[in-house]
Amino acid sequence: MTTEMPAPAWKNYLGLCKLKVVSLLIFSAIVGMLLAVPGLPPVDLLIYATIGIGLASSSAAAINQCIEYKTDVNMDRTKNRPLADGRITIGNAIAFALFLMVISMLVLVFLVNTLTAVLTMISLVGYAVIYTAYLKHMTPQNIVIGGIAGAAPPVLGWCAMTGEVHPYSLLLSLIIFVWTPPHFWPLAIAKRKEYASIGVPMLPVTHGVEFTRLHILLYAILLFIVTLLPYLTGMSALVYLASAVILGGGFIYFAVLMMRNKDDKTAMKTFGFSIVYLMVLFTALLVDHYLPLQF
Repeated sequence: MTTEMPAPAWKNYLGLCKLKVVSLLIFSAIVGMLLAVPGLPPVDLLIYATIGIGLASSSAAAINQCIEYKTDVNMDRTKNRPLADGRITIGNAIAFALFLMVISMLVLVFLVNTLTAVLTMISLVGYAVIYTAYLKHMTPQNIVIGGIAGAAPPVLGWCAMTGEVHPYSLLLSLIIFVWTPPHFWPLAIAKRKEYASIGVPMLPVTHGVEFTRLHILLYAILLFIVTLLPYLTGMSALVYLASAVILGGGFIYFAVLMMRNKDDKTAMKTFGFSIVYLMVLFTALLVDHYLPLQF
């Protein structure tokens, strides 16, 4: 008979940070940093900004778990989080989240710039407090409104390099903002019973699955249009345009597939595709940005 060894304490604290989500946020922030300058940005500034924004994102994720740990117990997707299953106490989790927040602000204020620190703090509070504690439980449009905070990283990254909020950075955030509902609603459809059991008014819970599927398709079409704007405004060229058209077509295909195949498996495939979609789309922006420099 063997007994399972407990995970090291540091792994439990990493579990508070939602590393998969935070990694996507950091990636989009780095894209903003790289697109903000014609060549490569100063390496030290890029590192400091990445650390500061990454720690702030991790702090927001930890605060999110501190607020929701009692309901996390009742969902299969979240019941094994370190707070939900008791591996970390709520007091230690709050202290850890605040520690990350303080360090992130110190890094951004003293090693990056004050505007980036202020915008990062606004984004942190918007997600960790306004969305998690209030919006998520008040309206089925929670993910739409709360998506404003989640769309901030490209602006933060751009601001870290230039000290200003450029219209192109807002365009990047607009893409993430429009992407968020059709990204998250397929997951909400697949987990609708769990959301209903804990009283969270996600769209498929309040308005039904068919209504939500239709809105996923409508948002996928809107996303296709929005992702053409970087090319139409001169921010990017043909490499990005081709990628946006192919990826956008793929997203619409999955949305239509959800309308036809009314099963949770298709919904989860759409959710998985949406993550790959954003990463490849933003990578195409970088390729388009740097490719001309090679000729």
